[in-house]
Amino acid sequence: MLNKDHPRYQSLVYREKIVEAHENGILADSGMIAHGRGETFDYLIGEKTTPNSQNTIDVAACYFLTRKHPVLSVNGNTTALVSEDIAKLSELLDIPVEINLYYRTPERIENIERVYKDLGVKEILGTDEDDFIDTPNLNGPRSPVSIEGIKKSDLVFIPLEDGDRAEKLYDLGKDIISVDLNPLSRTAQTSTVTIVDNIVRVIPALIESVKKYENYDKTDIQEKIDLFNNKTNLNIAIKDIIKRFE
Repeated sequence: MLNKDHPRYQSLVYREKIVEAHENGILADSGMIAHGRGETFDYLIGEKTTPNSQNTIDVAACYFLTRKHPVLSVNGNTTALVSEDIAKLSELLDIPVEINLYYRTPERIENIERVYKDLGVKEILGTDEDDFIDTPNLNGPRSPVSIEGIKKSDLVFIPLEDGDRAEKLYDLGKDIISVDLNPLSRTAQTSTVTIVDNIVRVIPALIESVKKYENYDKTDIQEKIDLFNNKTNLNIAIKDIIKRFE
């Protein structure tokens, strides 16, 4: 039983979700390590959504609203922490969820698929019943992508992602929106839009931002996209971390 008065209560809640997901065959062993690494960077940004990150979330929402075939790519960590919010975002935008795992097993795919089915997601891709094609110049189990999903997408949302896959998808001419607490990672540096924030804060904020901007004129939405520069965004994110030490 977690003590709600504990100063690290919220962090402990997320750790419990990670442990539970591992026990339920959703999360690989290494996913627990990845979560801990992310927590470290969350400390550095103050465990809050900065004004710069909120602006980047707004830009991400504008991208979603202007692309024809966006896809939400999910793995074990994303499913463990924000599956309900991913389902809400999928419904709001009417776009598919695609499962893509580095440590892929039939059992993990089935377990993750069941999570999203139970949450009412209409289109779940990347299952063992799907038709796949390899991502050019990308080796390993993350190379195969759904022909109806990431293959034909013009925008891929890749939270908690590894850098080599982000690079190869970007090389294919796709817009990449990533969520990465480390602004220096390959994923962060490669993506079209990098949200430097904790995914547990990002997805709910992204849902609200989509609801806000879907009522905007298309010209205003495109202007917000055009004014955005990801290198500037990452530089500000780094400066925000440095300010915490001043």
